[in-house]
Amino acid sequence: MARRRAIDPRLVRASRTTRRFLVASIALGSVTALLLVSQAWLLASAISRAFRSGSDLSRLRWTVALLGCVLLTRAVVVWVGEVVANRASAGVKSELRTALLDHIGHEGHESPDGGTGALVALVTHGVDAMDRYFSAYLPQLFLAAIVPIMVLVFVVTQDWLSALIIALTLPLVPVFMALIGLATRDRIDRQFRILQRLSGHFLDVVSGLGVLKVFGRSKLQVKAIGEVTDRYRRNTLDVLKMTFLSSLVLELLATLSVALVAVAVGLRLMGGKLDLRTGLFVLLLAPEAFLPLRNLGANYHASEEGMAAGERVFEILDEPLTQTGGTTVIPDPSRVAIEIDEVQFTYPGHEVPALRAVSLVLPPGEITALTGPSGCGKSTLLALLLRFLIPDEGSVSIGSLEIGHVDAGAWREKIAWLPQRPHIFAGSVDSNIRLGRPHATPEEVNSAIADAGLVDVVAGMPRGLETEVGEGGWGLSAGERQRIALARVFLRDAPLLLLDEPAATLDGSTERIIAESIYKLASGRTVVLVTHRPALLDVAHQVVRLGDDFAEDRR
Repeated sequence: MARRRAIDPRLVRASRTTRRFLVASIALGSVTALLLVSQAWLLASAISRAFRSGSDLSRLRWTVALLGCVLLTRAVVVWVGEVVANRASAGVKSELRTALLDHIGHEGHESPDGGTGALVALVTHGVDAMDRYFSAYLPQLFLAAIVPIMVLVFVVTQDWLSALIIALTLPLVPVFMALIGLATRDRIDRQFRILQRLSGHFLDVVSGLGVLKVFGRSKLQVKAIGEVTDRYRRNTLDVLKMTFLSSLVLELLATLSVALVAVAVGLRLMGGKLDLRTGLFVLLLAPEAFLPLRNLGANYHASEEGMAAGERVFEILDEPLTQTGGTTVIPDPSRVAIEIDEVQFTYPGHEVPALRAVSLVLPPGEITALTGPSGCGKSTLLALLLRFLIPDEGSVSIGSLEIGHVDAGAWREKIAWLPQRPHIFAGSVDSNIRLGRPHATPEEVNSAIADAGLVDVVAGMPRGLETEVGEGGWGLSAGERQRIALARVFLRDAPLLLLDEPAATLDGSTERIIAESIYKLASGRTVVLVTHRPALLDVAHQVVRLGDDFAEDRR
């Protein structure tokens, strides 16, 4: 396994926030080292004067006042360092998440190992684990590089023998840190891989819970999740054990090293070969030379998970993407027919094609209904039209242009899409409806609400359109969520509408209202409608049945 770097250069290149944070950390580390030396010198001076000269506090007030200022300044510097670290951590996490999601959303990106669950664990828990890396490890890394060197420089000017002892024993701490780190790194990596596997397995189980329940296999999956969870627990405890043992070793090394300095200073003080102020100064500074390294060792283990997640993030970001740019000059789908010619598509890992040799024409300005048994490829066909998928064979074209050769963003600007399970975001009902057109007028919003049969629902809400709903539409019924998503599509006012089971959770009376609304909305637009509901099939200009024996029923 390659050696893990203290600071990944890819992180510095990818994030402007990181570069600013590194500069600030170096400056704060230098100031902290100077304050430590000043604090030790002032304290040693005050104590030696008080004991040897019999000075009372009144004669030491300026020294004590200056010492108080140094202590206060040091506290402020520590606070500023924590603020800078926390802000840098938040900024870097935001930049990495944005870059990661943009990369994943790119059409040339392939699904990573571990599936969606592993990816979700990386984007959420994995990136969040970098908090410790930025808030604790990196600041301590610079302190560990600056403070010991500065301490040695000042100690050697006062007592070369103590400086020699510190210089000889100080390297033992990073050597043992490296040895312990090598033993810990594999456990940390394994812990993160187990977490990703657990997330992916849990997501798969939840997605297929209905099927598992029908076939009586759900309890076996509970057992499997329990086994993976127990493995994660045991590995986490192994990591904690190594962390505690490493802290013990580092504390023991530092304590013995400081004890050697103290013995040498004490013997020379008793022999009169060293003055009290110098001895106190050296004794106060010696522990400070080892403290940053001890803290670095402790924070290294706390940040290992974030470093492992960062490596995985950059592995994904470094993956080459297929170039998918194309023309942005695209014919209007409401005026030009869309042709699907001998399209075939097979999902990765599956042997049976989801679509096989499908050919049809979507006439401009008309409603085309797709129907057929579950799993026959209706939603897959919509995904091809959206360019979420690229056909293995055949083509999807508008006019003389293949959709795969046009700019994806420009193409999707012409589409309003309603998926089978539309997502409602945490926020007001109004903001959810305006998702596709944030600057729509209130009159346009009200018109979309009326078309979606949502007037009575909004009227019954405590604050009308300003009523807050939870993530995923918490607090709303399935039918209300579906109608809000429909209103979102109607407000979008796009020339091509792709509707996947728009009335799946609606009652018969609301279904008829939606059917009438879709028929009115189709005026001057092209609509592709996936449905089994008779009321919606009745408004279609053509009905296409997908299945083993592909058939097209034109009206």
